[in-house]
Amino acid sequence: MGGVLSLARTSEYNEVLNNGSCKRQKTSSFFYDEESPRLIPFLPDELSIQILARIPRCCYFNLRLVSRKWKETFESAELFKVRKDFGSTEEWLYVLIKDEADKLSWHALDPLSRNWQRLPPMPNVVCADESKRGLSGFWLWNVVGPGIKIAEVIRSWLGQKDTPDQMPFGGCSIGAVDGCLYVLGGFFRATTVKCVWRFNPISNEWSKMTSMSTGRAYCKTSILNNKLYVVGGVSQGQGRLTPLQSAEVFDPCTGTWSDVPSMPFSRAQLVPTAYLSDMLKPIATGMTSYMGRLFVPQSLYSWPFIVDVGGEIYDPETNSWAEMPSGMGEGWPARQAGTKLSVVVDGELYAFDPCTSADSGKIKVYDQKEDTWKVVIGKVPAANFTESESPYLLTGLHGKIHVLTKDANRNIAVMQADVQDNLGSPPNSTSVSAESLHEHPDSSETVVWKVIASKGFGSAELVSCQVLDI
Repeated sequence: MGGVLSLARTSEYNEVLNNGSCKRQKTSSFFYDEESPRLIPFLPDELSIQILARIPRCCYFNLRLVSRKWKETFESAELFKVRKDFGSTEEWLYVLIKDEADKLSWHALDPLSRNWQRLPPMPNVVCADESKRGLSGFWLWNVVGPGIKIAEVIRSWLGQKDTPDQMPFGGCSIGAVDGCLYVLGGFFRATTVKCVWRFNPISNEWSKMTSMSTGRAYCKTSILNNKLYVVGGVSQGQGRLTPLQSAEVFDPCTGTWSDVPSMPFSRAQLVPTAYLSDMLKPIATGMTSYMGRLFVPQSLYSWPFIVDVGGEIYDPETNSWAEMPSGMGEGWPARQAGTKLSVVVDGELYAFDPCTSADSGKIKVYDQKEDTWKVVIGKVPAANFTESESPYLLTGLHGKIHVLTKDANRNIAVMQADVQDNLGSPPNSTSVSAESLHEHPDSSETVVWKVIASKGFGSAELVSCQVLDI
């Protein structure tokens, strides 16, 4: 392997004659010919690709600089197909952050090398059909900025006329399917848009995809059967934002959107009076792919009140919705403005409960047999950043629960939960602080929080994160 990666290096050697009477010094250079028809001299390209496929992804950025052909190879689907066949795929964490100016940027973390890479900037233009509804000649300064606090958006559902025109650009949703990141919808001036952008980590570029059938912001997304589902959100109409019950699905193989039956919001129909029915707005507060179906917790909202009303489950086989078990929906932990963080790891559904403490939270798991949520991690160390819109995020990486938050130095930290046997060897003190330990309900186990990576992004806030395995 070392010989392959040193093809471009120049070597020198000295030749000394045996008679000792004269000494001849000869220098030769052996370098990689950029115009060579082969990736690696003297090797067929098929074998060369198999060699390159085994190199860690964190090296790809520099290896693209070797030659034009190497660049094309490292940006080709063929190389990554070989990686998949070899079982050499790697899970990377992609984090979206927002700075003080409401500008967004994506950053990719390789958890093995702990290296961060910044992604190319997202496109700053809207679709042609969306721009016609805004002011002609205006470019979207930030088509996917989250800029609006969720609570402020929901307040507008009560009919405040001045909110939409003063909204900064934002309200996008994030998804990941088929090894690519997707950014969907959001606001352009006072209008919700249909635009969809995709980032391909293989080619390292953004591209415009087929727009959604409905303009929406703050919708919920999830992946099921390698398709991207979008439900709910809000749309702009009649001078105010209105919640959506509609849903649609994107097939990355065909690049097309298809309609999905709208959420019935059956329990929202049980509101006792017409006045409350008009005042309380039904909203989807999350969506998770679990056991081959989509689980969507729901709430009724009227500022400043949030009422959990269970949720509904979409089954793709019957193409229909059914009511969620009561214990699951009503007990689903919620964060700011009722939004709910959840993740499936090894087939188990976990959710983050911020509790009442400002500097900690709990991880709960859903017990399907008993239809209840149970605490599995009693303390998640998190600094007090209550002013932040998204003080923490939850994800699954390498088969373990991870929490993203800010540490005491305001660096973004990626923490991994490890369950360790108390009878085994003690954890490495250099990677685990004493206060990051919390006893599991089973006294024979301890949950150890390890900071696997951290990085300073100034005053930037967390927005969203996704895991790609490529």
